[in-house]
Amino acid sequence: MDLMTTAPGTGLGAMIRTWRERLPPSAAGLPVAHGRRAVGLRREELADLAGVSVDYVVRLEQGRATTPSASVVASLARALQLSTAERDHLYLLARLVPPADGTISDHLPPGLQRVLARLGDVAVAVFAADWHLVWWNRGWAALLGDPSAAPPRLRNFARDRFPVDAGPARLALWPVTETDRDATDAAVVSDLRRATGRFPRDSHLAALIRELIAGNERFAELWATGQVAAHREDHKTIEHPSVGPVTVNCDVLTDGDCELKIVILTAVPGSEDETKLQLVTVTGPPVTTLGN
Repeated sequence: MDLMTTAPGTGLGAMIRTWRERLPPSAAGLPVAHGRRAVGLRREELADLAGVSVDYVVRLEQGRATTPSASVVASLARALQLSTAERDHLYLLARLVPPADGTISDHLPPGLQRVLARLGDVAVAVFAADWHLVWWNRGWAALLGDPSAAPPRLRNFARDRFPVDAGPARLALWPVTETDRDATDAAVVSDLRRATGRFPRDSHLAALIRELIAGNERFAELWATGQVAAHREDHKTIEHPSVGPVTVNCDVLTDGDCELKIVILTAVPGSEDETKLQLVTVTGPPVTTLGN
């Protein structure tokens, strides 16, 4: 018999249910209805947070699905706000190798998730060290468009910034301009070079850079300069289809050793841009269709 299922309540499905039932919806930034019986997350809430179907969560918890992919496990770990040790345990229960030291992590620590949940409707997204989109909130989707329709592997800001094919943008569904586009281009490339020093054994980062060098002349030109720096701030104007142009400040904060990038978009207080930003947050993202 499989040793990992001999002790009661220690299998993959049992642990997902245990972690789901211990996480209050308020900790995940979800509203709590009056008279709610469930103390923890409901299955449909976990499914929504992790970007999987409710049926799949049910099958996982019932033991009818036992081999989730690494991307699904990562999404579940973030949605359940697991610690690093718990995340690694979830990988092992799914018969997967946990992410190794020295590679880029897309795990959001519980403390960071609590802070993000308390930011309310401020437009926020979190990117990994290779500029891969890990998490975003409703305010971000309302302002830039909902990126959930894009395949997870293509949700990368550097890929959008330096396209290697004629495909559509994946992360900003309407036009975005910067005060100094050349400076922003250079900042993103130099930040990726900085990541190669921090994560020299990350094969995904190395593959991304090789792809961009080979497929985008502008990226190759900037990469050849050897500049190393971090991308910290910017000013952007989004041509929003509902309210017209919205100018925002873009501030990039970095979280600890994982080099997660917390990108926050805000408008000048009391400005017309702030009014527009509040309006799109209330109304939500326009309905769009994004090709894969």
